[in-house]
Amino acid sequence: MSARDAISRIASSSHTYAIAAAVAAVVVVVVVVVVVIVVVVVVVVEVVVVVVVVVVVVVVVVVVVVVVVVVRVVVMVVLGIVAAAAAVVVAIAVVVAVIVVAGVVVVVVVVVVVVVVVVVVVVVVVVVIVVVVVEGGGGGGGGRVVVVIVVVMVVKISA
Repeated sequence: MSARDAISRIASSSHTYAIAAAVAAVVVVVVVVVVVIVVVVVVVVEVVVVVVVVVVVVVVVVVVVVVVVVVRVVVMVVLGIVAAAAAVVVAIAVVVAVIVVAGVVVVVVVVVVVVVVVVVVVVVVVVVIVVVVVEGGGGGGGGRVVVVIVVVMVVKISA
């Protein structure tokens, strides 16, 4: 039997349609499975990309906020220290000028001025610290307690 006869016999057989239907069913199942796998992979990749983007954005925002808060507090403290140092330099210059110009009799007045200047410097530093604590303290009334404590400390130092 030649190949042509065999093909003709298979083609004319009643099983040909069953075989064709089975092959078509297998092809359809394979195509559906491949499409489902591709869709699942695409969805998973999209979800992973969205999660990664959200995490990166949140981390960047948190880092920026922390840096801004830290820089603000550092600037406030540095400005307070610079103001206090400038006040001390001015006080020393005033004391030296008064001693040179007025002589020994004015030493008592100079001591009083130095004490007042020191109190003013302490108040300036305390006010800067209070501003930092109150501004950065977050609410809840904690800032008012610090202000009261600092005011009591300043009054005790002044007395």
